[in-house]
Amino acid sequence: MRHGESEWNAERIIQGQNDTSRLTPLGRVQARDVAMVLSALTFDRLVASDLRRAHETALIIASTLGLVPELEALLRERCFGEFEGRPGSVLTREMTGHATGVVFDGDARPPGGESLRDVVGRAGNFVTRANRQWPGERLLVVSHGGMLNALRLFHSGAPLEGQSWYRVGNCEVWNLDGPVDLSPDGDEG
Repeated sequence: MRHGESEWNAERIIQGQNDTSRLTPLGRVQARDVAMVLSALTFDRLVASDLRRAHETALIIASTLGLVPELEALLRERCFGEFEGRPGSVLTREMTGHATGVVFDGDARPPGGESLRDVVGRAGNFVTRANRQWPGERLLVVSHGGMLNALRLFHSGAPLEGQSWYRVGNCEVWNLDGPVDLSPDGDEG
């Protein structure tokens, strides 16, 4: 799942791996609300990005689920280099490698930042390590929108170019194949 709304989300500022922003009051409510829904499911382990916004979200969820969050740097958001801390409107499609919901260049990168291929590789390193370290365990991962897309893309095994790139809402829950509908009438996937 993605972390709750952060101050920089609300201001539409590029966060990447910058660890300045904290959860907003709304972000904390989102985390408490999703924790209540997730309490109907069973998880063996809670693993979170070590960036503050994900860690804070994980702590809120952990208190409801009775788990202790484990922090993992591999789950960090994509590094946007020189553009972190700037308005989101300054990032171009040539820097992100995706537009209109489709990846068109897995090697695109903002100056000083990571490419999509780099982030998918990091996601793969996490999955490989998790399978080795926690075989058969059901993990709840608290991370970032870019990392959730990267985990899904790694899991698909398909070439990056031409794959869907989704906008991920705050505290949105996915399985490895995409969004999970946790509404009372939805399929928990």
